[in-house]
Amino acid sequence: MRRREFITLVGGATAWPLAARAQEPSRLPIIGFLSPASSEVLVERLRAFRSGLKETGYVEGENVAIEYRWAENHIDRLPELAADLVRRQVAVIATPGSTPAALAAKAATSTVPIVFSTGADPVSLGLVASLNRPGGNATGVSDMGGAVAAKQLGLLHELLPTAARFAVLVHPNNPLRELLIKDAQAAASANGRQIEVVTANTNPEIDEAFAIFAQKQVDACLISPDVFFTSGRVRIVILAAHYKIPAIYYQRDFAEAGGLMSYGINPADRERIVGTYVGRVLKGEKPADLPVQRTTKFEFVINLQTAKLLGLTVPATLLATADEVIE
Repeated sequence: MRRREFITLVGGATAWPLAARAQEPSRLPIIGFLSPASSEVLVERLRAFRSGLKETGYVEGENVAIEYRWAENHIDRLPELAADLVRRQVAVIATPGSTPAALAAKAATSTVPIVFSTGADPVSLGLVASLNRPGGNATGVSDMGGAVAAKQLGLLHELLPTAARFAVLVHPNNPLRELLIKDAQAAASANGRQIEVVTANTNPEIDEAFAIFAQKQVDACLISPDVFFTSGRVRIVILAAHYKIPAIYYQRDFAEAGGLMSYGINPADRERIVGTYVGRVLKGEKPADLPVQRTTKFEFVINLQTAKLLGLTVPATLLATADEVIE
């Protein structure tokens, strides 16, 4: 073999492994994705999150890798999973749509950047120093408690003008539990109505909650925001239909699954923003300098099929205000 051919061959053999290694996922920046739910529940939100990443030039598997940690509705596992991501030395931790996940990540590290979305006030939770200047290693999106109970009760009143007794289903371990209950009670009291608060932490407790609603003959119920309820939305919708209890939910997933009405933030829009912030952090921006964004998109969905099954006539004025009517 001539010397020139030998050098070319050796050079090519040396360069090839380097090029191959450059494409290995282990060499890509890694995003830690922490959620109390399961991947099946967050399909649309994951799509929105990846869309936000793409807006900043990042595509999973091409120039960024994502390490997923799912608690599968076991919130007590979140601290362990967050610590595991820190040990994995991820570049940033994303906690879309979960206050417990954001708090677990914040407790696990004061240095790894965190991008959250939450329904609470991140300042009062200790996630950031202020909304405009977060000041630490975390930033994200907030709908500031999502105080929508008054609006939801107003919508139920428009549908059921003679209704007087309402109920609200709350998860006992939700960090926003007291805020959600206070919001619902204040909204009911302002309109001279009663509200029954029932908590549920397991599927049997959800079954029991609806039995209580029926026993106490509530006219309608509100389902408060919680990832556990999102996971069990089909069960909840079936129970509401079984007991013929009109219910309003906090996101469109329930209406699409057969729930009567939903009013709340657009989770896809919120998680898209989380994706864009994660991308900006990967490009070198610091969470301390990225203002916490506010969710501004709310949507109202009515399922006419369910209304008919419940024997309800939806007023034309209510239909006119809906963002979507499922027929």
